[in-house]
Amino acid sequence: MSPTADLVLTGGPVHTVDPARSRATSVAVRDGRIVAVGHDEVRELIGPRTEVVDLKGKLLLPGFQDAHVHPQGAGLELGLCHLADTVDPAEYLRRIREYADRNPDVEWITGGGWSLEAFPGGAPTAEALDAIVPDRPVFLPNRDHHGAWVNSRALERAGIDARTPDPADGRIERDADGNPTGMLQEGAVHLVGKLVPDPTPEDQLAALLRAQAVLHSYGVTAWQDAIVGAYANMADPAPSYLAALDQGLLTARVVGALWWDRERGAEQIPELLARREELHRDRFRAGTVKVMQDGIAENHTAAMLTPYLTGCGCSSDNSGISFVEPGELKKYVTELDASGFQVHFHALGDRAVREALDAVESARTANGWRDTRHHLAHLQVVHPHDVPRFRALGASANLQMLWAAHEPQMDELTLPFLGAERGARQYPFGDLLRAGATLAAGSDWPVSSPDPFQAIHVAVNRVSPGAPEGTPEFLPGQRLDLGTALAAHTAGSAHVNHLDDITGSITVGKSADLVVLDRDPFAGPPEEIAATRVLETFVEGRRVHTADDA
Repeated sequence: MSPTADLVLTGGPVHTVDPARSRATSVAVRDGRIVAVGHDEVRELIGPRTEVVDLKGKLLLPGFQDAHVHPQGAGLELGLCHLADTVDPAEYLRRIREYADRNPDVEWITGGGWSLEAFPGGAPTAEALDAIVPDRPVFLPNRDHHGAWVNSRALERAGIDARTPDPADGRIERDADGNPTGMLQEGAVHLVGKLVPDPTPEDQLAALLRAQAVLHSYGVTAWQDAIVGAYANMADPAPSYLAALDQGLLTARVVGALWWDRERGAEQIPELLARREELHRDRFRAGTVKVMQDGIAENHTAAMLTPYLTGCGCSSDNSGISFVEPGELKKYVTELDASGFQVHFHALGDRAVREALDAVESARTANGWRDTRHHLAHLQVVHPHDVPRFRALGASANLQMLWAAHEPQMDELTLPFLGAERGARQYPFGDLLRAGATLAAGSDWPVSSPDPFQAIHVAVNRVSPGAPEGTPEFLPGQRLDLGTALAAHTAGSAHVNHLDDITGSITVGKSADLVVLDRDPFAGPPEEIAATRVLETFVEGRRVHTADDA
């Protein structure tokens, strides 16, 4: 007789994300590994010491994997002046004043998470902050961290005035006389951000653990940290990961994407190789390099093949910013690929997408096909000629599904400046799938919610959860079916993370990274997908999250 199991989850359904056997009703676990997947026969492994979880008709899934997330930054924001979860400017000011009053000894008022859509043109002013915090510098990145709202005291500390030139990779918003208004874009954020005191190591570790608990509560058992290194006002999370490992507190599997300093060149590659060796530790490894190739569409820094439109619908002279010169990018990616690094691109505009794919093509031509699994994140605008290149080059599409919907930031700050033809090329999930691309998924938290079911809801419905009745679907021809969206969040991201040999599906021999839901979303209407909640999360058969009402 086979040895009994430590854990049996039964009474399914079980969605395995295994094409050979997509559905089951029971799973057995021993020593952290899945030892049986099936039906009533699995119950034969139940012994006197086996823990039995009755699923009671609720769905069991493999653990979710977030292929693009910033946990330490998200955890820090939760503990500072947290502005997420609202788009009301008055509420932002109330929270900022309350935080300042509650922390009279804090030198800088910082935190962030505000939304561009809350302000005309996505640009709040220093004047509003000066009225409530005149005596201390205020530095508040917006939710996508491509811009920051600052007060006059912060501008003074940084020496920013009408004579300060825009950095090559950013912009200082100004009034008609050239005076800074209090909004900094892209590289200009660093002019103030570099002055903000770093959080203590203790604060950073607490932030990472706070974020890990949040991710586990949403069923996330592994992730790729999209920036490991110091960037703008974000502290390097690597020391926190090492401290968590040393203290036995890191319960997730993590891949770190080492930050590519766009102000430097190939001379940094030996340093990245050294960091890769230094950070190769049990549940954490850093075999990826993150290249941010462009900005975002809302502030017109996403790199486009043709210029943005102006407010009157006329063509402008601005096509966005390629942060790394395309010819140099090819050289860097080829060398990184030859060194065995995966490259994780931030590529949002269609020109940035093409430049990233061109770089991957150069690497394939020079080095042959290596198991480096390069991937492009965001993919807001993709030219149709580039869609089939993902499959041809083995480049994965890392989707932030939650963004593919009509909401004020899209309708007011994006579509009018892209134009109809380019606006219809946004978030082409369906086209990428039909072209044979490997789909992965990431939240980009704290830019947006880390809840996979919020994102999956949009992928399936192309409408935001809770959108007003009558909200039109956003390019419905690009929607995904539920099974495909779930696969991107599990097996697809496991592939990108080089974890598909041990995770990503419920298959005998793989790690028992499992998620118990409060329902079977396949059995309900698509418009209720976002209501799905996680009751329990397991990593290697050990509970790392239990909902209060589970």
